[in-house]
Amino acid sequence: MSIATIHMARPPRPSSRRGARSADRPDAAAPNPSADPLRYASAYHAPVLAREVVDGLVTDPNGVYVDGTLGGGGHTAALLDALGPDARVLGIDQDAEALAAANARLAEAVRAGRFRALRGNFADMQRLLAEAGLEAGIEVVDGVLLDLGISSHQINEAARGFAFSADGPLDMRMNAEAGETAADLLARLDVQALTDLLRAYGEEPRARRIAQAIAEARPETTGALAEAVRSAVPAREQVKSLARVFQAFRIAVNDEMGMLERALEAALAVLRPGGRLAVIAYHSLEDRRAKHFLRFGNLEGEARKDLYGHLITPFDLLTRKPITATDEEIAANPRARSARLRIAAKKARSSEPSRRRGA
Repeated sequence: MSIATIHMARPPRPSSRRGARSADRPDAAAPNPSADPLRYASAYHAPVLAREVVDGLVTDPNGVYVDGTLGGGGHTAALLDALGPDARVLGIDQDAEALAAANARLAEAVRAGRFRALRGNFADMQRLLAEAGLEAGIEVVDGVLLDLGISSHQINEAARGFAFSADGPLDMRMNAEAGETAADLLARLDVQALTDLLRAYGEEPRARRIAQAIAEARPETTGALAEAVRSAVPAREQVKSLARVFQAFRIAVNDEMGMLERALEAALAVLRPGGRLAVIAYHSLEDRRAKHFLRFGNLEGEARKDLYGHLITPFDLLTRKPITATDEEIAANPRARSARLRIAAKKARSSEPSRRRGA
């Protein structure tokens, strides 16, 4: 695939495609509407907004890029196709199955020294890059991608416990070899703690009623959890509540919000000046954090200014509104419907990034 290198000289311009009517696109030429949205799909996963990610992320065709959420390697494959022979992509994932799938898919790039998979959490990006030989892991890469969705493989594998559509063990761990399972978590939380969790991570309006049903059932399988939720919710609202409840427990089991906050700060640290950070979010909790960090350089969303009234932020925001999938992509891959892509460039001379309170 031949994709033009993007430069920062021009401001973002909107595309005429679906989603761009309410979402700016970075300054590269608009992606070809006829491009196959499933070109980089595999049996493991279909990456969303792959073309848009490449168009927005690549500034140096022979640079170093990090796919912080490697999965089955779809976005990495798209990047490698667009990059030159001397470019390198490092992919990070904590899921052994994802690493195996990506290494098999990208075997040629592995042999050529263009791709390397690193096992770990993207929150530890700086350490992982340093261990991979990239100096101290500080200002060493030209672009970082964080795709915050779970893979189709994880959803479809009942044994992983992420979905309510099939019965399986109530696991939900991204790293199936470490940490507390969802069943373990449910077994130790009382009604109030369950209620708080469902409100905080699922934004579930019937949190108290569902929490009571879960506490009574103490489910150990996805089917049992789904049944407990259905018993507390009107039939017309069950699918939405099930999605919110399963999302809430998945976030809690994997500490997804805490890991995301650490990953955003790590990405800022590893980016060279002019390097770009692209984040794909799928729900408001993660999108809000990405939006605040890329716009203001802090997780609270506070517009901090210097004595002259200038915004203190380490980024130039390239997408004033999120990029969304085209109608064609949504038709081919319905899971792309909720995807929101935001991109920012690290300033050449930035102020010290504002950290979380208490950090």
